[in-house]
Amino acid sequence: MHIVRSKFTSDSGKVYETVLLRESYRDGKKVKKRTIANLTKCSPQEIAAIELALRHKANLSELTGQGDHRITEGLSVGGVFVVYQMAKRLGIVDALGNGREGQLALWQVIARVLEQGSRLSSVRLAETYAIASVIGLNKGFNEENLYKNLFWLYQNQSLIEDKIFKRRSSTSTPSLFLYDVTSSYLEGDKNELAAWGYNRDKKKGKKQIVVGLLCDENGFPVTTEVFKGNTQDTSTFASQVQKIKERFGCENVVFVGDRGMIRSGQVEDLQRYGFHYITAIGKAEIQTMIKAGTIQLSLFDDSLLEVQDEGVRYVLRKNPVRVQEMAHSRASKQSSVEVLVAEQNIYLNEHPKAQISTALAKVNSKIEKLLLQKWLSVTSNDRALSLQVDEEARIKEAELDGCYVIKTDLTPTRADLSTIHDRYKDLALVERAFRTEKGEIDIRPIHVRTEESTRGHILVVMLAYMIMRELDRAWQHLYLTVSEGLRSLSTLTILQVSWGEGKEYQQIPEAREQNKRMLEALGIKLPKILPTSVARVVTRKPRRKSAVKN
Repeated sequence: MHIVRSKFTSDSGKVYETVLLRESYRDGKKVKKRTIANLTKCSPQEIAAIELALRHKANLSELTGQGDHRITEGLSVGGVFVVYQMAKRLGIVDALGNGREGQLALWQVIARVLEQGSRLSSVRLAETYAIASVIGLNKGFNEENLYKNLFWLYQNQSLIEDKIFKRRSSTSTPSLFLYDVTSSYLEGDKNELAAWGYNRDKKKGKKQIVVGLLCDENGFPVTTEVFKGNTQDTSTFASQVQKIKERFGCENVVFVGDRGMIRSGQVEDLQRYGFHYITAIGKAEIQTMIKAGTIQLSLFDDSLLEVQDEGVRYVLRKNPVRVQEMAHSRASKQSSVEVLVAEQNIYLNEHPKAQISTALAKVNSKIEKLLLQKWLSVTSNDRALSLQVDEEARIKEAELDGCYVIKTDLTPTRADLSTIHDRYKDLALVERAFRTEKGEIDIRPIHVRTEESTRGHILVVMLAYMIMRELDRAWQHLYLTVSEGLRSLSTLTILQVSWGEGKEYQQIPEAREQNKRMLEALGIKLPKILPTSVARVVTRKPRRKSAVKN
């Protein structure tokens, strides 16, 4: 790395000088040069300071002998620089733009990857991470600016998603999309999208929102959408089909959706656009087909088998591992009921005045909660409870254990059995995205109330997941989780070199071995010197309460 000065004369005869910070690098057998920063607007003292640091970069302690220099620990830079570079690589930085709102949105995405929390906690990250210097922040802000920025994200969501999609599909347009929904519970009931619905988080007494995520065939997010908490899965599907056709301009694609997602109404929506589907049918529909003779129970095996009916292909399989899991689960549930019966019998024996009806109610409640009522019941005789097992009903209940049927309108020439099966199983990529968003990125608690801010928040979460996904893929061979890797990189801090009155620069030290391996896996090289940002990021001062007059 070195400083290059060059002069040129304009047509008017005025002489201009440019000062550039450049470095040499090797591209194969060729040695090339690139510009790191334009220092033309820096003062002569600042340029001299950088030259001094470059001369002594191997040992900064030598600078202490050339004046009153001081080296102090600066902000964390390793993790934030890596996340920023990944955001650039994925096209997120370009999609958000270099304007003020784009920078604020980028700050929110990076903060969501590094440390999850509210807008207030995102502002406080400026006290720990060198985010302002890394992204080149032009102007300071507080948490109120970030809350308002969520509305900007909501307004520009389509444009942001379109730019990222166009960048990824510049060479080839996806021919298959994966779609699924999840729910996220809310604390309180003031959110404008909050409603009671099927809660996948198993949180009783909590309203929720429904979140849909559409991914390409590789599991990379394309678009996300938020619905009211009482929205049915099928009701979220039509808008996804419309996006793919009208916004993204795709033709003849295949939609993959979970059982219950793609029904007759959704099939009509797909056919209207010339699209196809891969989905699965539920247990009740399988039983109906068996009764009608369309399929037979004996056809289910651990190998794939196909049945066609009225132009629709059904792919049948029985998963032996799942059979064992369900049998073990059923036995475990029965055992837990037996324990409760034994406990109630002891209680009834020790308390002669205890009501037998109360004990029966407790056991029946547990049987219903565990969904065992079809083959398990409880009776009483002389103040003693006993369980009754209907073996015929239990065997009937276990007939379809591990059995599943995949349904598609794709022709055999378009996709064989293995392809249909594997593409349906790819829905696990969307499920993994939801687990990451809920677990590592922490989609909740949601600290906003308006519909627009909620949609902006979910977009931030999706963009953060894009980065987390790529980091995870790059670090898999290092046996590191993303959180472990970022925690290690966060220990890499800036060296703040200062001297004289107000003269300083920020140097990034060489990374230790583990951090080097992570950087190499990503193909990222840290700069030697980081520009100082003068933007002031502070939390909003609390309002003073007016004095109450007596």
